[in-house]
Amino acid sequence: MTSTAHNVPRTTNNAGVPVESDEHSLTVSPDGPILLQDHYLIEKMAQFNRERVPERVVHAKGAGAYGFFQVTNDVSQFTRADLFQPGKTTEMLARFSTVAGEQGSPDTWRDPRGFALKFYTQDGNYDLVGNNTPVFFVRDTIKFQDFIRSQKRRPDNGMRDNDMQWDFWTLSPESAHQVTWLMGDRGIPKTYRHMNGYGSHTYMWVNAGGEKFWIKYHFKTDQGIDFLTQADADRIAGEDGDYHRRDLFEAIDGGNAPSWTLYVQVMPFADAPDYRFNPFDLTKVWPHGDYPLIEVGRMTLNQNPEDYFIHIEQAAFEPSNMVPGVGPSPDKMLLGRLFSYADTHRYRIGPNYAQLPPNRPHVPVHTYAKDGPMRYEPSRAARPYAPNSYGGPAADTLRYGEPAGWETGGEMVREAYTLRRDDDDFGQPGTMVRQVLDDAARDRLVGNVSGHLLNGVSRPVLDRALQYWRNIDKNVGDRIAHKVNGG
Repeated sequence: MTSTAHNVPRTTNNAGVPVESDEHSLTVSPDGPILLQDHYLIEKMAQFNRERVPERVVHAKGAGAYGFFQVTNDVSQFTRADLFQPGKTTEMLARFSTVAGEQGSPDTWRDPRGFALKFYTQDGNYDLVGNNTPVFFVRDTIKFQDFIRSQKRRPDNGMRDNDMQWDFWTLSPESAHQVTWLMGDRGIPKTYRHMNGYGSHTYMWVNAGGEKFWIKYHFKTDQGIDFLTQADADRIAGEDGDYHRRDLFEAIDGGNAPSWTLYVQVMPFADAPDYRFNPFDLTKVWPHGDYPLIEVGRMTLNQNPEDYFIHIEQAAFEPSNMVPGVGPSPDKMLLGRLFSYADTHRYRIGPNYAQLPPNRPHVPVHTYAKDGPMRYEPSRAARPYAPNSYGGPAADTLRYGEPAGWETGGEMVREAYTLRRDDDDFGQPGTMVRQVLDDAARDRLVGNVSGHLLNGVSRPVLDRALQYWRNIDKNVGDRIAHKVNGG
């Protein structure tokens, strides 16, 4: 057995059991076959074979860090979101990335850069998933997959192809604005620290009084905008494929924490229908002359992750994570992303991805979600469903309910239908009991229901069930109650 130096941690297997050797497999003899009972060897090999998760289909190569966001200006007249209230400081995580390249691709390819932010607010996580450009190539989410495939690799030879890119772009004239950004100086930032970030989409803000506004996010780099020429980018790609990742890590490690100042453009809610172009079109910007920038606060990144895979590769950003005071707009690209991002995380890192360290909210979670692979936090509800009579979380509609969405021929509502005055939940089942069932069927119904209720149903649930049946049909309900109560 190999001895360990004083105060050096002892190697263990994944169950915490000390192992006998870091270097030698268990064999019958020095030259003999390896034994299947060497569980630590089997564990090491099996773990190694499974230590990769699928890389992101988009934004695979990136870097990130933790930090904080501090409000520097009062914008509470526009939003009641906790993280934007005066004087507030909120912990956060940022991840920057290239769009089209794979995990091992050079950082300095000409490509848009992702600018994904996770704010750990007192109302849960708020994710703002944007780019270093204020626009995008397409305005309708049905074209997004096609766009990405045109930027990736050809199916026949496995190589990237400029012809595919330009074929798609020229057949999609709405791409012109973003292509102009991409082919200009900002197509290759000097470093992640020297680029702006944008929410790109139009979002909704709602203030404490329920008043709604349309807004756009602008994160302006405090280090100043800078770029690489194509020649410099090509040279660096051959010298250091991790150039941007290395720069961010070393800047923070050396105490040179980068920062960005957040501004928003605010459009009054009523301006949108008559604005001179569609304000929800992701291929367009709002001129600052129409809606000037308003300062909100400053984002500072000052802490590198202790483990890149755990905190950056497993970081899961999703635009659907919106806190009270923030909502979506009719932007088709945004609405598609509300589904797509969470779905890809479930595929890539599992259905319980929200329990991983970078994705955990910094507030208690009260949910009815349960089970699934790799789950380790229970819901702690007395029953795994809502509503229930035994305790558990309940939605606070009065506090957190807010005007839903936008007016497009009627606001979005949570109810599937609004009942008419002549509708009710018990009318049709009552008609069925009285007019469709014959006497024998009614007798069997009474026997089935009463037998079911006598098998473990407790009060006050039992009392509610009896009233439930009386609401359907008083005679049948009374007969069920008579049997249940021992008649």
